[in-house]
Amino acid sequence: MEIERKFLVDPGRLPFHPEDYPHRKIEQAYLCTSPVVRIRRDGDEYYLTYKSKGLMVREEYNLPLTGEAYCHLRKKADGRIIEKIRYVIPLEDSLALELDIFEGDLAPLVLGEIEFPDEESARNYDAPEWLGEDVTYSSLYHNSTLSQIPEK
Repeated sequence: MEIERKFLVDPGRLPFHPEDYPHRKIEQAYLCTSPVVRIRRDGDEYYLTYKSKGLMVREEYNLPLTGEAYCHLRKKADGRIIEKIRYVIPLEDSLALELDIFEGDLAPLVLGEIEFPDEESARNYDAPEWLGEDVTYSSLYHNSTLSQIPEK
């Protein structure tokens, strides 16, 4: 189960420099958006992911792929292939912000996601103002939706 809140971040309002934190390059593509079936290259690791419908709470299953299987499936992507740099910034209460800085024609989009251990924690989280607009309940900012927006 994935329980997360998502925020539209203005990098100019961040009280830190993302480059000071660990990061990795992520490439992901969608084989289907309803239900969500995604493939992802995360550094040297490859996954096939299924996500159920939902906004703040969704089922999520990750299965490992080989690099060869990833390359084969990548050719079957529906829509754009999303590229982003993910920075992981520790927050209070053992939480972490996954700050995604999108590349290519989705730039300069920046989204922040925080995963929670349970729904109550997610609902009660008092986000700092610098995180920006809470877009948790907008499917417009799901990566699966972004993959379907016509490229510029």
